[in-house]
Amino acid sequence: MKIGLITKEWPPHIYGGAGVHALQLTMALRAKIDVQVHTFGNNGDEAPVDATIHPLPPQYSSLNPALAALMTDIDIADSVTGVDLLHSHTWYANMAGHLGGLLHGVPHVITAHSLEPDRPWKAEQLGGGYQISSWAEKTAYEGADAIIAVSHGMRADVLKAYPALDPAKVHVILNGVDTQTFTPTTNSEIQGEYGITGRYAIFIGRITRQKGLAHLLRAWQKVNPDVGLVIAAGNADEPGIGAEIEELIVSLQQARANVWWIQDRLSIDHMKVLLTGADLFLCPSIYEPLGIVNLEAMACETAVLASAVGGIPEVVQDGITGKLVAYHGDGPAFEEAFAHAANSLLAQPIKLKEFGAAGRKRAIADFSWDSIADQTISLYASIIASRKK
Repeated sequence: MKIGLITKEWPPHIYGGAGVHALQLTMALRAKIDVQVHTFGNNGDEAPVDATIHPLPPQYSSLNPALAALMTDIDIADSVTGVDLLHSHTWYANMAGHLGGLLHGVPHVITAHSLEPDRPWKAEQLGGGYQISSWAEKTAYEGADAIIAVSHGMRADVLKAYPALDPAKVHVILNGVDTQTFTPTTNSEIQGEYGITGRYAIFIGRITRQKGLAHLLRAWQKVNPDVGLVIAAGNADEPGIGAEIEELIVSLQQARANVWWIQDRLSIDHMKVLLTGADLFLCPSIYEPLGIVNLEAMACETAVLASAVGGIPEVVQDGITGKLVAYHGDGPAFEEAFAHAANSLLAQPIKLKEFGAAGRKRAIADFSWDSIADQTISLYASIIASRKK
């Protein structure tokens, strides 16, 4: 079995959970089958040994990002020859899989990491390109042989967004976490590099409406000031949200000395140390199909405080591995509830340790990449076989 896996993100350009998923899944699959990776890349990148890059020609660099993605998709679609099945990740790459499947007569599988209809704030980033990305996603989903949802909540969202889909084509295979890499790790020198001292909670994520960072920063004004806040966040989707987050962080830093903003992407070595050292991991997302970073925190034995949206409740067990806070679109109410939950948890250090230990146990037992690879290969085989009938 030979698979063509298509992803926008690939080392050294991984900036979100979908990229982490594509990389970890590929590593697990390659232990069992042949996987050829096609990725976007940038001009000037050194060609990786484990993937084929398709950088956008310089003359198209001024295109709207959605149009630029389609240009790259066409190049990839032409190149994905000699495979039994194509598997694409995110709307950026979905059209490459769709067109490549039609061109070469092979099935196309999509992993649903997020949905354009559920992310209207993307219009701030893409402008009119949001209409193009929405069209590309809808076309690819409705033409796909199968769709993998990374949670049961995500499966429901897919069928709601695209009611023309046959529900039998939408399968649930959960995200995973590498619990050998993400393991409790202490190193005071790494915390010292960032000037972090004392107790702290931590947020790790991109600066985008989806991640709810603005809600967290407003909520934190009401959290015990003896507990610090580490914000590992950069790569703003667009200037507006970037400016809003910067203003909120600066305001918080003016009131408290124990607020640290790390704008560069954390290496895994630094990330697992900062996660391990935190009393609490914070995930205030307003939209989250699953949330790999919650799994990474749990694998490091860190309790999680998260919003009860999307697939998060399928990862974070309320009252066992952390605490969930309801979000129904009312920002101020959510911020008040989130602050209250943070204060309550931070006042119970023994309970936090218990949540952390239970989280790692759950990550090991239920989110193994080896198991996820087996489930994915089984789906590949059934789809390839059905095409041959």
